[in-house]
This record gives sequence, C-alpha cells and structure tokens, in this order.
Amino acid sequence: MIKFTKLTALLFCIFTLNTAAQYSITGELPSMAGQQVRLVGFVGFDIYTIDSAKVSADGNFELRYDGSDRGMGYLVSEDDKPYTVVLANEDIHLKGEMLSAPATVVCLEGKENRLFTQYAIEHPKRRQALSAWDYLERIYFTDSLFMDIEVPQQAILNEIERLHKEDEDFLAGLGEDTYVSWFLPVRKLVSSVSYIAQYNTKEIPATIEAFRKMDYTDERLYKSGLLRETIESHYWLIENSGRSLDSVFIEMNISTDYLIESLYANEERFNEITNFLFDLLESRSLYQASEYLAIQALNQNACTLNDNLAMQLETYRAMKVGSIAPDIEFKGDVVKKGETVNEPGYLSELEADYYVVVFGATWCPGCIDDLPQLASLYPKWKENGVEIVYISLDTDKNTFLTSAKNFPFISICDYQKWDTQAAQDYYVFATPLMYLLDANREILLRPNSVRHIDSWVDWFLVQGNRR
Repeated sequence: MIKFTKLTALLFCIFTLNTAAQYSITGELPSMAGQQVRLVGFVGFDIYTIDSAKVSADGNFELRYDGSDRGMGYLVSEDDKPYTVVLANEDIHLKGEMLSAPATVVCLEGKENRLFTQYAIEHPKRRQALSAWDYLERIYFTDSLFMDIEVPQQAILNEIERLHKEDEDFLAGLGEDTYVSWFLPVRKLVSSVSYIAQYNTKEIPATIEAFRKMDYTDERLYKSGLLRETIESHYWLIENSGRSLDSVFIEMNISTDYLIESLYANEERFNEITNFLFDLLESRSLYQASEYLAIQALNQNACTLNDNLAMQLETYRAMKVGSIAPDIEFKGDVVKKGETVNEPGYLSELEADYYVVVFGATWCPGCIDDLPQLASLYPKWKENGVEIVYISLDTDKNTFLTSAKNFPFISICDYQKWDTQAAQDYYVFATPLMYLLDANREILLRPNSVRHIDSWVDWFLVQGNRR
C-alpha cells in the first residue's frame, strides 16, 4: 500500500510537471506590426483561446502554451485567416510576412512544426501527381488503343508505387512519440475521402475500415480539430459509396456499432459524440441510421446518457415511423384564425386524412421562420386533406394569443411549457418539432423542415401517389 502511494504520487508529479511546463511561440512578422494575434486550441468540437499578444512595432510577438494544450492549434490575426501550428510541447519560432499568407512564413524552430510544414507542402504535390498517373492508368489499362503497350503501363505502375512509398516513408520516419506521427495519417485519411469516392472507388472499403478502427476517446483526436471532420467524412463516404440505399444503412449501422463501442470507456465523450452523430444523421435525413443509433445508445448499459440526449433518443424508440402517436387533448386556449374555439376536444376528433402536429413557441428562433411558412402552405395542404395542429409551449397568454391570431390553423397553449401533457407524451426535447400522422395517428414522417412536409404533400397527395 505504501509503495503504491509513492508510485501514484510520483506519477502525479511527473504529469503535473509535464502539463505545467510552458512553451513559447515567437514570431518575427514585420508586416503585422500592431495587430493582435491569438493562439487557439481545440477541445472536441469546440475551440478555446490559449493566449493572445499584440505584435510590436518591429513585428515581434510571443505567445505561451503548456502541456495540457498538446494537439493542433491556430494562430489567428485580425483578418481571421488562421495559420496552423502543432502544439507539440516544443518552442516554435516563425519568421516571415503575414500569417494569413502561410507561404511567406518560415518555421525556424520547432521540429514537429517543420515536419508538418514540409508534409503540408509535399503531400498535395504527390496527390496531384497521383491523380494524373491514376488517370493515365485507367486509359492505358482499359482503352483498346493503349492496352497492348506494356512499357508505359509498367512505367505508370512503377511511378504510382514510388509516389505512395515516398509518402508512406515520410510518415513512417516521424517517430512514434511525436504528435504529427498520429495527426498526419489521420489528416490524410480525412482529406482523401472526396478523391476516393470520385476517382479511386476500389479503396472505399479499406478507407471505411480505417475510420471504424479509430479510437474516438483518444485525447490526440480530441485536441486535433479533426473530430468533426472525421465523423462527417466517415458517414459521407458511406453515403456516397455507390451502394443501394438499403446497403448504405447497413454499412452506417455497422460503423455506428464500432463508434459506440469505442466510446464506452469515456462517458462524457459518449454523450457528446453520440449527440453530434445523431444531429448529423438527422440533418441529412438519414432517419433509418439515426433511429438505429438512438436504439443502440439507449440499449447499452456501459454509459449513462445525459437527460437531454436520453429524451432526444427516446423519441425514436417511442415515436418512430410506424408507431401510433398518442392522442392529444386540446387543453388551455384553443385558437383558429384569431378566434377562440371549443371544438374539437381531441386530435382524434378532428376531421382530416392527415395531421401535421407542430410543437413550437415564440421564443424559438426556428419557429419564427417555420410558422409563417406553415400558414402560407396551409390552404394547399388543407385542400389535400392535411390539417395542422400547432401546440405552443409559450408561458405568457398575451404573447400566445397575439401570435396565434396570424395562423389559419388550430393553435393550442396551456402555458405549461415543457410540462404540457402533449409535449411530454411526444417526448419533446427541443423546438420546432413536427410529426406527420395519418387519420389513425400512425406516424408517417418525422420531418426535419417545413419543406420536407411540403415535398411529401406534393408527391403523395398533389401528384396522386397517395399512400
């Protein structure tokens, strides 16, 4: 027990000394005299300011960071054009003209920063050359005019192999203990996605597998500024891989399983990344994939979901497409065309073929845009058997009545905000939130916008493709 305590204390001291050590970023940039420069770091999906300084009259400045900032960073001047630096626990010295023109700046001190700059210059050139050689390979190996000419074919393959090896050798020589040895391959993976999807589709399976093998709790990823891009690129590549839609969802669900499993070790990041991915899939209308994510996250026992995320995901388990939505009692003030109405008393008593149930409030920025759109589209929808019921989460009577007088559809408010029974029954965690129901209250659609509903109306009702 005593030995363990001493060891723990020693490790704590080493860690504390490492994170407390100060490192400098100095610059000689005469063209920036008098400007303010900020050093910005990354933490997950966010950024934070580490230090700031004013460039002296002769163009000098100095900024400080410590071991806790290890990762990637930006130097941001007054024109808001960032200059990338590696915060690799080393002093950095820059000399040149303007941070907003990286080609004019030279890194005189900072081993990892010099390596990063070298790769940032050389890799795009190799990628550009590879694009040309890949194009020639397709011509010389598929076009009958060139297919029998073996010498240039072999020369093309040799040059492609040489360029790949040159790139790989550079990365392999960085040293395992350096931050850039982790960062540059990940940056390369993310930046290659668009090219692979368009010109090198044979690499799609291996690229998706590389994303799946990533550790999303890795502190290096969290401090890299690549977390958002990594997740977006991963799912974008699957979506644009040329598969059928059913196959796309299968592959996305496999990737979701990998990602969730990698997050079990860190509850905070499990919540943060799951929430981001859910919103990403929703924004792209990939509802089958977001539903799968919701159910998997809710069914796991390794991490505790925060309340907001749990409520958001629970909507998919309880309110998924095909389920029967709860009936809604029209409590409080019920207004239509600016007039108070007493009938009907329930949603189920409202005569319509379809219902659009909308939850919102005057304090909701998105609702301010959506509600006027709903009002303008209401005559067309009504003509095609669609009724709108707006449930306001406002708490002030005058505010609600003033806004509701502008709407031609039924508007309801009991001034209980999130405690409104319908809001609880429908698992409302944010506004605006909309559901499209049929006459039996079966959920047909969880629209992400008014336009989404209008497109459905045009296709299934106006054009006669009735469900």
